[in-house]
This record gives sequence, structure tokens and C-alpha cells, in this order.
Amino acid sequence: MQKLVPTPVGDARVTVYAEAGARGLLALGHGAGGGVEARDLQALAAALPPLGFSVALVEQPWRVAGKRIGPAPKTLDEAWLPVMAELAGEGLPLVAGGRSAGARVACRTGAASGAVAVLALAFPLHPPGKPEKSRAEELLHTGLPTLVVQGGADTFGTPGEFPGLPETHRLVEVAHGSHGFAVPKRAPVGQEEALAGLTGAVAHWLGSVLPIG
Repeated sequence: MQKLVPTPVGDARVTVYAEAGARGLLALGHGAGGGVEARDLQALAAALPPLGFSVALVEQPWRVAGKRIGPAPKTLDEAWLPVMAELAGEGLPLVAGGRSAGARVACRTGAASGAVAVLALAFPLHPPGKPEKSRAEELLHTGLPTLVVQGGADTFGTPGEFPGLPETHRLVEVAHGSHGFAVPKRAPVGQEEALAGLTGAVAHWLGSVLPIG
């Protein structure tokens, strides 16, 4: 199912992947350099519905309008909250999530959106080569159970660069993964296996934060 959701900064496009009997809905936003075609977002949209978790892939208004560069964080947040309000109408517990810039949006707005948890894929801990410009505070202060899935070779921050996380947070590494979770051909883990590990970790975590029945 696909629909446009009005926001103060233009229409967002939401595509929902669902099967009967879902126990929760995971909303996923994209990054600043691409859309919902990202390999991790597509892998989750394919893998999670059969396991009982609906997935909504959310295209920000700037992307729907055909623009190539994303707006300021405040504008991204303004667009995200009405989408979450719309998805709340599905009557399922909501999990806010996204990759890269979308992960930052989910972290900043998770509590305000009514989400029960936050999924941060490829959280951009800092700009490449500038570890002093940390964005860790956004992640640390979600106020909700939070799963971070990070590539082992992510130039925006490897798992080893993350500060100590609260007890409510978990960090899972995708070995050899880039910021887009691509793995080199020479890596001992293939691309399909890496994505299967990612979706499996997310499914396991969702099962722990979403009640049954």
C-alpha cells in the first residue's frame, strides 16, 4: 500500500509492507544521499512482514519533490512527525527508525512521535574524518529502547567509536559493512549473508520490545 501524507513542508510518500496478524509497525526513513531503495531498508521491508512486523518506508518531502539535497534537520523532523501520527492510525505499536540522516530523525523525535522504540541503522556518529564533531547526544538521549546496527567499516563511525550506551540501548555490528552495509567481495562474509544478519538482528530485537497479542 502506498499513499501521500501531507506535512508542513510538503507531501511525504509512505509505502507499507504488511501481512495479517502483525504485532507492530516499523517506520523507516532514508538518508540524505539516497531514498528508500537503500539495500538495508529494502531487505527489512522484505524480511520482516512474514515474521509479524509491518514495515513503512517513508520518503521525505524533499525526495518526493525530486530535490537532490536534503534540508536542515529541523525540517526533516517537521515532516516526520505527521507521518508517524498517520501511521499511529494503523492501531499497532510504532517503532521509529531509519538509516543515516533518517536514524538521526528517529532518535530526535522518537519519544515525541509516540514510538515505543527506536531503530538506528548506520547512525552517522560524525562526519567522515571528523570524529570531534560527534552526534552521540542524539542517540544517547532517545529515552526509548534503541537498537543501533552499524557497519564495521562505516566511515561515519565504526562500532568501536561509539561511547558507552545506556542499558536501554544495544549495538550490533555488521562485520566489514560500509555506511550503506556493502561488504567487499574479499570479505569472509558475503553480501546476502551480511544482510541476513542485519534483518535477523532487527527481527530478534523487535520481538523483545513489542508485546505479543
